[in-house]
Formats: sequence, structure tokens, C-alpha cells
Amino acid sequence: MPEKTVPFTLAQLEQIEKAHPTPFHLYDERGIRENARRLKAAFSWNPGFREYFAVKACPNPFLMALLREEGFGMDCSSLSELLLSERVGVTGEGIMFTSNDTPAEEFVKAKGLGAIINLDDLSHLAFLESCAGVPERLCFRYNPGPLKGGNAIIGNPEQAKYGFTREQLFEGYRLAKAKGVRRFGLHTMVASNELNPQYFIDTAEILFDLVAALSRELGITFEFVNMGGGIGIPYRPEQAAVDLERVGQGVRQAYETRLLGAGHPPLKLYLECGRMVTGPYGFLVSRVRHIKRTYKTYAGLDACMANLMRPALYGAYHHISVPAKAGQPCDTLYDVTGSLCENNDKFAVDRLLPELAPGDLVVIHDAGAHGHAMGFQYNGKLRSAELLAREDGSVVLIRRAETAADYFATLDFDALSAFRA
Repeated sequence: MPEKTVPFTLAQLEQIEKAHPTPFHLYDERGIRENARRLKAAFSWNPGFREYFAVKACPNPFLMALLREEGFGMDCSSLSELLLSERVGVTGEGIMFTSNDTPAEEFVKAKGLGAIINLDDLSHLAFLESCAGVPERLCFRYNPGPLKGGNAIIGNPEQAKYGFTREQLFEGYRLAKAKGVRRFGLHTMVASNELNPQYFIDTAEILFDLVAALSRELGITFEFVNMGGGIGIPYRPEQAAVDLERVGQGVRQAYETRLLGAGHPPLKLYLECGRMVTGPYGFLVSRVRHIKRTYKTYAGLDACMANLMRPALYGAYHHISVPAKAGQPCDTLYDVTGSLCENNDKFAVDRLLPELAPGDLVVIHDAGAHGHAMGFQYNGKLRSAELLAREDGSVVLIRRAETAADYFATLDFDALSAFRA
């Protein structure tokens, strides 16, 4: 079976640990930048192409600033993400605001920043008008329903809470035009962590056909199509990464035949990937704390699902390397666990690894998206530090580890004393 590699030596990790005790998340700047450039190159045939990084995947301002340097915009879905983008200097059309069940204050902030507002429901047009006013530029999110299959994470489109039906799109754009909207976009997002490159080409074909039909019937011209994200990463060693060049060329063919060929003028293409941008270049570094042998053998780490909850939430696979024992046979079966008082606090179940001992350093792969971002404080667990390994070999602390003081910061113990008196 192929083996995943760690871009850091054991000596480097141990040196980092002297200043930053495990567990910690470690990101590889070189890998992120090279990957970002490859994604842009795959769509360089479209002069207006832009990738909007899905902030929810890894909402750290250092990484966001890095991606801004690579020409990325930010895909935001909440007020906090809008504020983060603003703090790193991304405003205006650099922000794509796609939310659902949206409160008024978020629409107000998005409009104030000049963000591209992407509405999730037909009723939101009137709501946006009442709280923030209708902007000159507007986008709607399309849910293709039975026209498009989904996948395990995001579900089948018919069961998803997101987006307009086809009929609602025609009504929505007609209303938007009547309300003074002059710049139009179309968006969809129908899969997550998808590895089949044809899936994204098929999605583009659906969108281009729809743009052509909307344009003909309503007399509007679209400025952009946002094809969404969902490009997966090969979590398992035997999986292959999505062929970005194939996706880019397949989308180009669909663009030329189904959009330009239908008489629509050229438009800009957008993506909003998050996972595939940073995911493979983030690692959760931890140490074995205890080995427990009962009905099974358990390797207990100093990390827990508060640091990476995807295995517990989805049953997701994350590869585990033991740098000091690279090359040794993986002949011992473990459940790799954390210390949370929940039985599903497991990074791996029935995983063959080299024989482990307390103190062994382990690296959990592909934790650069939906890893630290999904952390929590249940059971009083504290979220770990985030570190960035720079291209020059230095390591920068980009988020310190939480402390007990952070955990108690929102509690008023003075009021408690008065309450008990």
C-alpha cells in the first residue's frame, strides 16, 4: 500500500515541540502556496477566474493573509468570517458571502463591505431589501435537486437545506432586475470532498446551460458563475488527488460550447474551495500518553476529538504516521483515542500501526481543513496551538493554545459569589 509522507523530520518536530508542547496543528506554507498556484493555473484560460477560500475550513488570519497574497478571495458564511476577512484586508468583491438562515446584521455587514451577496432563498430578497437595501450586484444559490447526485457529507441536493429551485431562480432574477439589480451571478454547491473530476465538469455544464436559459428568457447578462467547491483530498494513501488540470480543461470545453456557443458573452468563473487548499498541508502532532489493553488495545494520545473531530463526527479516515518508527512493520492493531469522556473520541479504529509505546510522537495527516476549525470545549478540553512552518525553515505561532483562563473568561465569578451569599 502507498504511504503518506510527512514534510518534517522527526528532529524538526522534536525541536518545534521544545517551544510548543503537543498537541499542536502544524501547517506547511510551501505546500499551501504551491497548491494554490496549481489551482489558479488550471483555470488561467479564464481571465476573470478567482478562487474564494472557504474560510470555515481554516479560519486563521495568517493563512488567510497568505492566500490573499496568492490572489485568493474569501468565501464567508458568518459575521465572524466577514470580520476576519476585513481584518486581513479582504473587502469588496474579494468577499463572497454565502450564508443560510441569515440574520439581518450579517447582510448589513456584508453589504457595507461591498461583498458579493449570494442569497440562499427567494424570501431573502425581500428580507435583504428591508434590512440593508438591494445591492447593484446579486447572486443566487441554485439547488439542482434530482438533476444532480450528492455525496455522504453534504447529502443529496433534494434533502439539503440550501438554495433555490430552478423555478425560483427565474422568479428571483426577474424580481431582482425589477428592484434595480444590474450585475448578476449564479452559484451552486452540491458536494463535499468529492474525488471524481468529472463531477465538477458535469456541474459546470448544468450551470452554463442554466445561465444561457435565464439570459434568454429574462434578458439579463451574467457577470460570473461560481461553481462552488467540494474538491476532495486523498485522505487514504491509496486514493488519488483530483486532477485539477483535467477539471480545468473539461470546464473550459463546457464553457465554450454550452455558454459561449449559446450566445452568452464571456463571464468570470469562481470557485470556493477550502479543504483541498489547506487540508493536505496541515498536521495534528501529538504524543502517545498511555497504552491500554483490555478487550482491545488502545493508544491514548494527548490530543482528543476537540482537536480533530472528523473521525468521530463522520467516521472519517485520517492517516497516522509514527516518524520514529518509519519503515517498521504495521503489525499491531490499535484504536487510537483521546481523553474525552465520550466513547467515540477515536482518531482511528482497528488501525494497524507499528508497535507503540508511551511517549511516541504521532502525526495525523490532512488536518489542515475542518480540523482546528471544528474544535470545541466540551468536557473542559482546550484547543491546541496552530503553527506555520515558513518557506525559510522558521516556525511561527499563528494561534496560541487555549488556557484555563480562556475557558473561564466568559464566566462572572464575582456574580456567582453574590448569588451564593
